[in-house]
Amino acid sequence: MPTDLISADAATVAATVELVAQASSLTLPTPCAGWDLGALIAHMTEQHRIFASAALGVQIPSVRTYAAAAELVTSAFAAPGVLDRPFLLPEIHPSMTFPGRQAIGFHLVDYVVHGWDVAATLGVPYVVEPDVLALARPIARAVPDDASRQAPDAAFAPARPLPPGVSPLDEILLLLGRDPSWPKLSEGPVKNEA
Repeated sequence: MPTDLISADAATVAATVELVAQASSLTLPTPCAGWDLGALIAHMTEQHRIFASAALGVQIPSVRTYAAAAELVTSAFAAPGVLDRPFLLPEIHPSMTFPGRQAIGFHLVDYVVHGWDVAATLGVPYVVEPDVLALARPIARAVPDDASRQAPDAAFAPARPLPPGVSPLDEILLLLGRDPSWPKLSEGPVKNEA
């Protein structure tokens, strides 16, 4: 079981590789409004490339497959000293850098949630180790829930109410605008870009 940020991220990414490999149709709707499974996987692939580029401090060209992108980011995050290296992530801020530890935390939360997105889309179980959730939950709690989440290209929809006794995974999903009971036949997918 992972006990640190880098191994937790690697385990989470590996789980998403297994989930993506189960996809037989890329046209399935996902919890991400306006995105089918193909668009979601393309986004996930591109984000791995962006984070690997930030970790290594070099521009990495496009990656052809999700599995290759996952391997790339996992290798980049395993580099010595990566937790203290500055990451430039223009999608989060155009010029500010983030300490590697914080940036990898962003990545971890994103892939805990995207793993759930893919599993929910495919209708398969999604299990996240408790120690991974323990690392991801405070990061999800720290994501600002302000007017920026109402913007058309917001990374997350507004947070949803947290019922008493909510599980750690469901808390993360709710904090980041997901509906843990998706899909509901009476509702469309929740509004969030990623």
